[in-house]
Amino acid sequence: MKRKYSYIGLSLIILVFGIIFIPKIVETISSGEVVKADRLNMKDEKKVTNSDKELTYIEINGRKKKAPDFQLINQEGDTITSEDYLGKVYVAEFFFTTCPTICPIMNQNLVEVQSEFKDRNDFGIASFSIDPKHDTPEVLKSYAENYGIDHPNWNLLTGEKDAIYGLANGGFNIYAGENSEVPGGFAHQGLFALVDKEGYIRSRLDKYGNPIIYYRGSIERNKSVVEGEEEPQIDILIEDIKKLL
Repeated sequence: MKRKYSYIGLSLIILVFGIIFIPKIVETISSGEVVKADRLNMKDEKKVTNSDKELTYIEINGRKKKAPDFQLINQEGDTITSEDYLGKVYVAEFFFTTCPTICPIMNQNLVEVQSEFKDRNDFGIASFSIDPKHDTPEVLKSYAENYGIDHPNWNLLTGEKDAIYGLANGGFNIYAGENSEVPGGFAHQGLFALVDKEGYIRSRLDKYGNPIIYYRGSIERNKSVVEGEEEPQIDILIEDIKKLL
């Protein structure tokens, strides 16, 4: 019973985090018309402009949201920075190698994305480990080999814990945190961020004219879903990468 309540408490924490940190859009401007949604309640603080009729920029307090800067070590022991991704469209995720739940699905999905863009040097993936104490470059290299990760621009990254958690929670606004009550000891959202060649976070709009902001990465690409369940978003992620390329 205690564990059941701990899961409920964790769910509430993640829900509150999402409410506070994931950008809320009050007004979406598309074709000169303003669309209002009931779920948006932070007037004039955060909004989205649809710049190219296909993918939108996320705006926070009037400024386009950029992916955060970073300097970390990859699976080969090389120093990788955010500047290495300039001029490339890339997908960012937060994971850990011993994750027993959603990470295997997330990275299998990204292997399929990798296959779609195996010959594109202007595409990449940044996988940030939220368990850097365990996930050394050697561990990350073995993990990459096991999953068939071989795109030259797919970096599995490790470094200082505070820096990585800052990237997750403050930079990308994708929740990650230590929690001994959940399987694997870490709680995180199974979301992918899509970043364009200039370093801006991009998103498509949903049927209501609001940005999806992030792409659900923790649902199998070909999973059959029933009404009310969340649908896979890997195919639309691939479509949107192609748009940016």
